Amino acid sequence: MHTLASLAKQLGRSPIELQKTMKRFEAPLVAGAGYSDAHLSFLRIVFHLRTFRVQDDLLLRLWEVEKKLLQLLHLDAGGSPTWFLDACGRRGRGRGRLLLTQRDIGVDIGSDLLQPGLDFSPEEGGELFPGEAMGEDAMRMLGEYRELFAKVRLRVEESLPEVRAAAAWGRRSFS
Repeated sequence: MHTLASLAKQLGRSPIELQKTMKRFEAPLVAGAGYSDAHLSFLRIVFHLRTFRVQDDLLLRLWEVEKKLLQLLHLDAGGSPTWFLDACGRRGRGRGRLLLTQRDIGVDIGSDLLQPGLDFSPEEGGELFPGEAMGEDAMRMLGEYRELFAKVRLRVEESLPEVRAAAAWGRRSFS
């Protein structure tokens, strides 16, 4: 477990910046050494993406869609107040792993199925859960996730040459 100060030190950021970021992403602020490794991993992902000039409004929208998708798939169970962070930092890079929450939804995110063998098409009876229980269509959320993820990916790909050049310059100039 980590304190806010230890998180700040590991991330090279100020505690105030961490608090602001956690508030923006609606991650609970805790007293003392109550921050998990998942908090550290989540914050690291956000700061890495900011390094690639991915704007917070895009990250916040992606975060919101990921949480909605997890709720629609009932992957928010367990009673943890940090259920949306708890998978951050887990090993493995599956094709079914969401970018910010790091939750594995069980299938390739690029596929048209959310769960093998289940039909999520809009036909009568095609949803896993009744509309009232789901609140929103899971396939629509997955489509929105894919669009947002593509924007993040494009931003990272566009910024990657500049980041590599800056890192090489830094190694040469300060080594």
